[in-house]
Parts: sequence; C-alpha cells; structure tokens
Amino acid sequence: MKLIRFGEKGKEKPGLISTDKWFDVSGYISDYDEAFFDNNGLAELEKISREATLKDVSPSLRLGSPVRRPSKIICIGLNYLDHAKETGAEIPKEPIIFFKSTTALCGPNDNLIIPKNSTKTDWEVELAVVISKRASYVEESEAMNFVAGYCLHNDYSERSFQLERGGQWAKGKGCDSFAPLGPFLATTDEIKDVNNLKMWLTLNGKTYQSSNTSNLIFKIPFLVHYISQFMTLLPGDIISTGTPPGVGLGVNPEPVFIKPGDVIELGIEGLGSSRQVARNYEKKTPFAK
Repeated sequence: MKLIRFGEKGKEKPGLISTDKWFDVSGYISDYDEAFFDNNGLAELEKISREATLKDVSPSLRLGSPVRRPSKIICIGLNYLDHAKETGAEIPKEPIIFFKSTTALCGPNDNLIIPKNSTKTDWEVELAVVISKRASYVEESEAMNFVAGYCLHNDYSERSFQLERGGQWAKGKGCDSFAPLGPFLATTDEIKDVNNLKMWLTLNGKTYQSSNTSNLIFKIPFLVHYISQFMTLLPGDIISTGTPPGVGLGVNPEPVFIKPGDVIELGIEGLGSSRQVARNYEKKTPFAK
C-alpha cells in the first residue's frame, strides 16, 4: 500500500494511492499516527482497501507528511562511505545518531524556508524508515518485523549552525521545513529490494546526488536493532538512514548552498519524488506555496 495525507497544512486527511488514483480513507481511519500503527492499523487499512468503496480525491491537492507528528525523527550521520570522505570525516565504527525536531516535518512539496541568519543551508536526499510497533532491545534478525515501510526524505541542514556554532548537530537539522517527507509511505511489500534503490537530487535542474541504497554502510535491520539498544522506538517513529555524496558542503572547489528561489528536486526508486522551492524566512511564512 501507499499511504498519503492530503489537504491544507494542519488539516490533512489520511488517504491511499492505488492504480495511480488517490482515495480518501478518513471515514474509516482517523490519521496515520502512533495510535494507528500501534493498533494494527496497516492490517485494518489493507482490509478497507479491499472491501470498502472509497471516494477518490484530486491528485492536485497538497500532500502533507504521510506520517502525522511522530514521537521521534532519528537520523544517521555519515552512513555512505563516499559522503564521509567528501566531508573529511572518519568512517564511523558505529552508527552516528542525531535527532531532527518534529516541528521540522512538512509536506514533500512545501516550500523550504531558509532560516533566519542562515548562510549555509544544504540538502541531503535520504531513505526514511517508519516503525510499525514498539521496539526495545530488538535482535537484528527480528528487526524487519518492526518496519511499517519507507519514505523519501530530504534531511535539510544548515551547515554553519550544525558545524560552527558548537554543541550538537541538532542546531542545524531541526529548523522549520527541514524534514519534507513523502510523497507517500510505501509499505514493505511495495519495495522488492530496499537495499538496491536508485536515489537522486537536483538543484535548479543540475544533478548533485546520484547513488543507490546498496551503498549504505549500516543497513536497515542493523539500524533498527542498534537504535533500540539506546531508546524505545514507538510506532510511527522515523529513522532517516543517511545521505550519499553530493551535498553542497562537499562541492569543489567551492561549496554550494541554497539561495532563495532555488528549486530542489529529489527522488528514490519506488518511493516517488518531491520538489521544494527555497524561500527566505519571514514572520508567519507558511510552508506551502
């Protein structure tokens, strides 16, 4: 199944994509949130998709994040060998974990808001994993039983906040609009081989990132296992698995950072594509166009 949430910001309704058509399931499902996943919602939704007569909706409507406000957005740093090299970092011996704020979450085609006082806003195409049920001290061999599905994610980063202001990376990762997710959540049965998906990102039509999930250093089962040794993963939590080479910070001879009016487009095979237009921060600037 492909799960979507559609409608204006803050008023999204749950839906499905089937045979390229959008359907409203809000008459049966309240939302795609922790309670949905925790109460066997995916199995119920599959039954609804087979048996119910669903109202179709226009694919021109705005898409929100396919998961409503998770308890955590957990990110993995330097999880592609070539990306670690381009940033001059050591190859990690264990996964590097940091968090994005849940207020960074937004729709896949909402505007990117360049933060106030930003000078180095950057992009990162990533594969995101959505957790299906409570996970604590999970064995690697059992880890995929805790995965609901996958999403496209752009882990935007303000590099001066992240690297030059002291403290943790979260400063440069959690700004509003810095986590566009979607267009949809693809359940695990939709993806034949999550370890072999092409991924790409362009800035103003020029390709900067072009890679494959086969190049992940730490694979998804290990990440779920590893993170669950340090914290309980809750249903609907998101793990963003890292970005391949080609970020703006790593461009030679001079880094490239996002300017107002820039258009960022990205995609992962089987998980669709998204598009963000960069806008300067203004008081009460909405995410959506």
